[in-house]
Formats: sequence, structure tokens, C-alpha cells
Amino acid sequence: MLPKIHNILIAAGLGHDTGYVLGYAFSLAKKYKARIYIIHSHEALNITDQGLAEIYMLQEGVEDAFEISLLDTEEKVTAFLEEFCRKELEKHTLTPEVIAGIRISRHAPKPAILNAAEEFEADLIVMGSHRHLAMTDALLGSTTMKILHSAKVPVLVVRIPQELPAD
Repeated sequence: MLPKIHNILIAAGLGHDTGYVLGYAFSLAKKYKARIYIIHSHEALNITDQGLAEIYMLQEGVEDAFEISLLDTEEKVTAFLEEFCRKELEKHTLTPEVIAGIRISRHAPKPAILNAAEEFEADLIVMGSHRHLAMTDALLGSTTMKILHSAKVPVLVVRIPQELPAD
């Protein structure tokens, strides 16, 4: 019996592999007639970095400058993801309605992805995985591992090859 997949959440990075990961999710959306939600997470500056920025900027207006910068970045990231989606929609002969939403979150990746999965009632989370140094994974853990161990729904991890196939 095939699983019921109505909503797919893509945890999108912004690297050269974005289209590769989206391709898997779009193929599944076509097969299951599912809707796609996309989440990209970027954390705000930590307190140390904010302190350094305040040293080099006038104290007045620092918060406004941060907010303007974040909004500008979020607009650019959304436009970037929309363009990738447009290309994938064409490749998979899907209509724009397949994309149910794109969200840019200012929270750490793990809570942002897990909260989005719950809010959008995701039946599947799709995300990419890069080769990491064992020491880095042992000390910090990767976002993918954190999601694999915490998600309430299945997670499809798309292994990113060292050399991506040409479009």
C-alpha cells in the first residue's frame, strides 16, 4: 500500500545543489499529486556578533539597520527560491499551484523545520545532505541528523553527489 502524501516540506539550503534536492521533491509531488511547502532558515546574529556590530556602527539605528538588512535578505532568498521552483515546475510539467508556500524563518534550522512540518501538516520532509567531517558531526551534529531523530513524519534525505549532473 502506497503512503498518503498530500503535503511535502522541503528544507531548502541555498547552495548549488538546491535544484537537485527540489527535483526529488517535485517528482514526488507529481507522483502523489501533493503540494509543496518550502522552508529556509537563517538565524539572526548572536549576541556577540550584535555587540561587535554595535561597536562599529552608531548605536542609534543599529536595530533598524539589522531589520532592513534581514528583510532585504529574505526578499532575495524568496526570489531565488521562486526562480528555482519555476524551473522545476517546467521540468516536471507541474502547475504553479503545486507550490503552497515559501517561508523564510529567522529561527535555528531544527525548530524552524519541525514547526513548519507541523504547521503545514507535512507527510514528508525532503532535505539534502552533504559530506561533513566526522569531527564536526560529532561535536555539533548536522541539521539533517537532528531532523531525522526529531521529526514525526518520514524524512527523505537526498544525498548530494560530489559532482552534480548537468541540468
